[in-house]
Amino acid sequence: MDALLAIAIGIAAGVTAGMLGVGGGILFVPALTLVLGLSQIDAEATSLLAIIPVSILGAYRQHGYGNVRLRDGLLIGVLAVGGVAGGVALANALPQQALKAGFAALMLVVAARLARKGLKRPG
Repeated sequence: MDALLAIAIGIAAGVTAGMLGVGGGILFVPALTLVLGLSQIDAEATSLLAIIPVSILGAYRQHGYGNVRLRDGLLIGVLAVGGVAGGVALANALPQQALKAGFAALMLVVAARLARKGLKRPG
C-alpha cells in the first residue's frame, strides 16, 4: 500500500510542480512526511534521490533544444559535491524540529514568490 501511495504522490507532485514551475521537493517532502510518515530527513533524502532521473531526462531534452552549456553544468555539478557534503552534515547535526522549521520557511518564500509572480500585471 505504501508503494501505491508513493507512486500517487510522485505523479501528483510531478504534474503540479511542472504546471506551477516549482521544484518537486516543495511538494514531495511534505507529502512524504504527512502521508507516508517519513521523518523530515528521510523525506528530504528521498526527494533528493528522486531528482536524479528527472534531472537526467530534463538535461537530455534541453540539450536537444540547444539549451545546455555542458561545461558550465559539469563545473556546477563537480562543485556541488562539497555543498552536498556540508548540507548532509548540517542536516544530520540539526534537530528534526529545526529541519521542519527551515523547510517551512523555504515553502513560505516559494509561495510568496509564486503569488507575487502570479499577481504581476503583464507587460
